[in-house]
Amino acid sequence: MKRTMIGLGAVVLALSLSAPALADQGNGAAEATSARGGHDGHGHGHGGDGDFGRATLTGFASLPALTFVPGSEPSGSLLGTAPVNGVTPPFSGQPVQGFSGVARRDDGTFDVLSDNGYGNKANSSDFLLRVQRVRPDFRTGGVRVVGGVNLSDPDRRVPFALTRPDRKLTGADFDVESMVRASDGTLWLGDEFGPFLLHFSATGKLLETPIALPGVQAPENPYLGGGTPNLGSSKGFEGMARSVDGKKLYPLMEGTVAGDPAGALRVSEFDVRHREYTGRRWVYQLEDPAHAIGDMIAVDANRFLVIERDGGQGDTALVKRLYLADLRDRDRDGKVDKTLVADLLDIANPKRLGGFDTTFRFPFQTIEDVVILDDSTLGVLNDNNFPFSSGRTAGKPDDNEFITIRLSHRLGADPRVLR
Repeated sequence: MKRTMIGLGAVVLALSLSAPALADQGNGAAEATSARGGHDGHGHGHGGDGDFGRATLTGFASLPALTFVPGSEPSGSLLGTAPVNGVTPPFSGQPVQGFSGVARRDDGTFDVLSDNGYGNKANSSDFLLRVQRVRPDFRTGGVRVVGGVNLSDPDRRVPFALTRPDRKLTGADFDVESMVRASDGTLWLGDEFGPFLLHFSATGKLLETPIALPGVQAPENPYLGGGTPNLGSSKGFEGMARSVDGKKLYPLMEGTVAGDPAGALRVSEFDVRHREYTGRRWVYQLEDPAHAIGDMIAVDANRFLVIERDGGQGDTALVKRLYLADLRDRDRDGKVDKTLVADLLDIANPKRLGGFDTTFRFPFQTIEDVVILDDSTLGVLNDNNFPFSSGRTAGKPDDNEFITIRLSHRLGADPRVLR
């Protein structure tokens, strides 16, 4: 899967990794208007100049797939006993895997969110939901796990039944896929089973009752009560941004709500202070209804970075892209304007970082993390779906890779994002 890095990127990376944490990744969208459906392909970009050019790899680091939380409980007991990509379940501990959200800290480390475990509600009841803390080293090419917190509900905020009597949360309780840090250090997570918004303390304790999205229910929703879901299984909040002023959250669906146009994904607005949805909504239109999004973060008050991808891996991976999505909808087609920022399957690698060729590919089935390091440098991480994904080397479970790329143009990001 992952290789060892053989060089360091630009000096700016070292500077950016020692800069303050980007906890305020979000978007106020103060000027945006409600969306009505549709999409314009590659819309308005940096000053309306169209798509960005080719991005350049400036850093590569990886965490081996077979990395487990020290002293943790066994897991994977519901996966059977047949080898998967050469790895035989069950496992002696909790794997450090499935990175589905990232938040930068001010000491060169990153909080990364492990998702619901082994892919679905039925097989993940012994996977403990956890926020891992990692430190990438782009000089050596390694990633160290330096801590983390399990997610739990000791104060009984969840009104429906949980898997464990000790109220530690598992992948059978929630499918957490997106994460932002508030200015007070608490964490907001987006779930796909409800979909719900979940608010946790910095130590992983659930602080309030899960907040449902009005009018939308996935098949796993505990309140469905035999009703008909209007969202696909685990197609809830895959991405979520926080406004730069901290007043709003902007969760983005992974799936299309029944009745909406094919490939149209809802972006909703949530008022953090009043703990309610404002009713404002926009549409992110996929390039193909078969695609999915992986993450969403804010650039300024109107623009987001969104990962869009197909379901392929390795040689079958054809679409792994970063778009700049502008909520202002300047062409008035009812959909956010999209500008291609980076093709993750065609990244220039002149220094052959990581031992790869001069063209670097990030060919993973699920790429679910992006973070702004400076105005022209992004960090991107994959979700390795341990032990199932094998996009780097066929028959071998993917590592968790952490790359940094330099864009061909500056983003012109809000200064609060760069702090």
